[in-house]
Amino acid sequence: MKKAKLGLLVSVSLVAALMLGGCATTKEVEKLRADVQQASSAANSAQQTADAAMKEAAAARAAAERAEKAAMDAKAASEATEAKIDNMFKKSMQKG
Repeated sequence: MKKAKLGLLVSVSLVAALMLGGCATTKEVEKLRADVQQASSAANSAQQTADAAMKEAAAARAAAERAEKAAMDAKAASEATEAKIDNMFKKSMQKG
């Protein structure tokens, strides 16, 4: 898909150059192709950076979800312990 867009971009650029300049010289066409290749390379690099950022974001989200689950488990355990201590205190008050 990206290569198709690049091919279209090259074709449109070449047609535009020919229409604007009448007849483009070989040097002008080569310069245009080099510019398009450079733009394509920059776009590919940007896409790779974006893909890496998405992968890191997904890993960070997964870690945050694990941390949230651990926190919820710890809270549940704390509440259960608090209830046990409260019951023990109430029983000790009833005996005394």
